Amino acid sequence: MLNSVTWKIGGEAGFGIMASGTMLARTFSRAGYHVLATNEYPSLIRGGHNLVTVRIATTKFEAMNKDLHILVALNRETVNLHKQELNENARVLFDPKDGELKPGDFPKPVKLIAVPLTEIVTKFNGEPVMRNTVAIGASIALFGAPFEYLETVIADQFKKKGADVIKHNIDIARAGYDFIKDEQSMFLAPVEKKEDKLLVNANEAVGIGAVRAGLKFAAIYPMTPINALITFLADHAKSLNIVYKQPEDEIAGINMAIGAALGGLRSMVATSGGGFALMVEGLSWAGMIEAPLVIDLGMRVGPSTGMPTWSEQGELQFAIHAGHGEFPRIVLAPADAADAYTLAVEAFNLADRYQVPVFLLTDKYINESQWCVPKSHMSGYVGIDRGKILAGGKPRYDLSAADGVSPRSVPGQKGGYYVANSYEHDEIGHVTEKPGIRTAMAAKRLKKFEAMKKDVRAPAVYGDADAEITFVTWGSTRGPVLEAMKLLASQGKKTKLVHFSWIYPFPVEDTMKLLSPATHLIDVEQNATGQMAWLIREHTGILIKDKLLKNDGRIWFPEEIVEKVSTLWK
Repeated sequence: MLNSVTWKIGGEAGFGIMASGTMLARTFSRAGYHVLATNEYPSLIRGGHNLVTVRIATTKFEAMNKDLHILVALNRETVNLHKQELNENARVLFDPKDGELKPGDFPKPVKLIAVPLTEIVTKFNGEPVMRNTVAIGASIALFGAPFEYLETVIADQFKKKGADVIKHNIDIARAGYDFIKDEQSMFLAPVEKKEDKLLVNANEAVGIGAVRAGLKFAAIYPMTPINALITFLADHAKSLNIVYKQPEDEIAGINMAIGAALGGLRSMVATSGGGFALMVEGLSWAGMIEAPLVIDLGMRVGPSTGMPTWSEQGELQFAIHAGHGEFPRIVLAPADAADAYTLAVEAFNLADRYQVPVFLLTDKYINESQWCVPKSHMSGYVGIDRGKILAGGKPRYDLSAADGVSPRSVPGQKGGYYVANSYEHDEIGHVTEKPGIRTAMAAKRLKKFEAMKKDVRAPAVYGDADAEITFVTWGSTRGPVLEAMKLLASQGKKTKLVHFSWIYPFPVEDTMKLLSPATHLIDVEQNATGQMAWLIREHTGILIKDKLLKNDGRIWFPEEIVEKVSTLWK
């Protein structure tokens, strides 16, 4: 029996590839397994090759690996594109209607499993797209899992369409399941279900965290890879008592969100690099009027339109330095969906506490991948800190605030009036160009950097205290490196990871304590220039000479990291 199995399904867009991956991942998540599902698709309006990969394991893991045990090919292109990835004795499930396959078509010995997907769908009077339902049923059998795992998922998937549709899909999936013989199964090891898990992507996790933190307004223009956040907020706006607006563009979106913040609401925007480029003037306005705002910046491959459906970590420096003039902001970077929830809650509290924009630097990989998160992680009381709000009695931009954070009021509050426009201003907000007031007001805003030090989070540390190599990561590269460290440990090599989720203001002292004693540092990022390594050099003087950088839009695999590290290991 296997403790970890990786499954892929590929085919043409429009044939339910994404839905199939979700159904399989949800099936095994509910059964108590640890699951991660990733997707790949081209930036086309229609057509192209779609792919979902699902890793299922009996114990917790941090990233996808290169293993491939089951390939479900809904067209011949899937075989041609992914046959090199197959493990020895992997199963290849295909429809003979798409053309026969022979063992010689593959570089390694595999077991070919011809399932008459089209014939089964026709027999049950189904639509051609339902071949994926047959394939999911057959896949459950290949895992050696009971069919009952799948039935509840199908029932939930189609509950809005009624009992007849549910039964039709279950019957078709059962036909695929029954077609597979026991001797063809992989037999995934059983697992004891210890707690309920949610299968969510980071977009949904940000949405859940935002709502728990008191979100009341969001203005988001659609842009890959943050669209699932829009779906979550729009679908549940009424029941959650929030307002979601789809503005005409990103400029209008950030201005709407700032307006909501001025009205006393917790508000946010979300976008990708190109959309954020349009928001930058609004960002500076928020800096000038000290409006709390959360910005979910979902990174993808740039510059310009680049490769909009692929992943990269290319906007770290952009988030830190965007905007004209000098004003404080906070930058956080979640590593997975669980992190995205936690940091989303923290982002709203920090935004109110310091009256600054707070960034959540997500990326396509975590935003669209589906992660197993313990239900308990997203339940329970969330402490909400609105900061110095509704105080009254003092001018809005009171210069006497020792930490630079003056009490703010909302429209309609007695004695709390002020002016909020884009110009430099005095304590009430009236426009001024007097040099003394300008200097004092700028200093007031910048005092917040010093105040933030009490909240700055030290990098997390994983691995061996006496490590020979210390990895440095931020955001979504944490998972692949943690998995690579397991592989290196199996080779008797001691490693450590220093991971940054709080990026800016930069944790200077903690970084120096953690990295200065290390003898061999390796920076791992998904960009071309090593933006975190340069940030570390800028703030600490520590030069990281060895960098593992990847900017082809594809995620890091642990095996790739191990292979590259072997060339650097001294």
